Amino acid sequence: MATCAKLDIYEQMYLIRAFEERIAELFTRGELFGTTHPCIGQEATAVGVVTALEPTDVVTSTHRGHGHFLAWTGDVKGLMAEIMGRATGVCAGRGGSQHLYAENFYTNGITGGMGAVGTGMALAEKQQESGNIVCSFIGDGALAQGILHEAMNMASLWNAPILYALENNLYAMSTHVRDTLAGGIVPRADALGIESATVESEDVFEIIEASEKAVEYVRENCRPYLLELRTYRFCGHSINDERAYRTREEEDEWRKRDPLALLAGALDGADRREIEGRCQARIERAIAAARKAPVQDLGDIGKGLWKS
Repeated sequence: MATCAKLDIYEQMYLIRAFEERIAELFTRGELFGTTHPCIGQEATAVGVVTALEPTDVVTSTHRGHGHFLAWTGDVKGLMAEIMGRATGVCAGRGGSQHLYAENFYTNGITGGMGAVGTGMALAEKQQESGNIVCSFIGDGALAQGILHEAMNMASLWNAPILYALENNLYAMSTHVRDTLAGGIVPRADALGIESATVESEDVFEIIEASEKAVEYVRENCRPYLLELRTYRFCGHSINDERAYRTREEEDEWRKRDPLALLAGALDGADRREIEGRCQARIERAIAAARKAPVQDLGDIGKGLWKS
């Protein structure tokens, strides 16, 4: 792998990690509106999958969507302002952390909900013969939602060009996957006639490779595909989750497999420090800009709710 590619991927992953850590700090100081669901530890899945997509494709995300958003758009300033409830945010401060829209990127806070929406979007792309596909990020907890199974069934029946990128971080909120899912994840796709694969790797470039194969399959065959990405979140489910349901020993074992730390160890120290400083500066500029920006005027609360 060329050094420039490693540096670029590291920068994207580090930006997400640093952004989420800074968000946690701002939350404790009361500078954020509502809650937030960090993706610390899951940066490689976000960057790995998004890297395989084309700019004209469509991405749907989850309540834990900051990493996907930053990997797709790189808009630190717009996202920070949105989470801080400012009118300069990507949704004018109305969507907050969980309800984001920008550049073919859509998400909401309903578990499994965007998997169904993404399936509809994929059918639309097919009917328009655009050649684009939809990548719908979902979590392991979404498999407990009936609407996702219905959507995947329709996607298979109607040949929808959608990649279901399932981030299996082992926990649906505080409940371990062994207590929420009977059988396996891949057999669910098999039962619907959907091609699938599982990636269990701390190497972001192996995730990219698997994602490229999945994307190629969806695009060339106009068929759905389920890619299970086994990962781990080092943080709690939400910003105020103290993770009492798992041990620190478990977390320490997973930290040994932290994709960001492992990639950092493969880089030249000077290059790595330059990247980290650049990312930190971008985040601080975004915070400063958001603090100066106005909040949304309550008189405009009805704007944008309905499309005429």
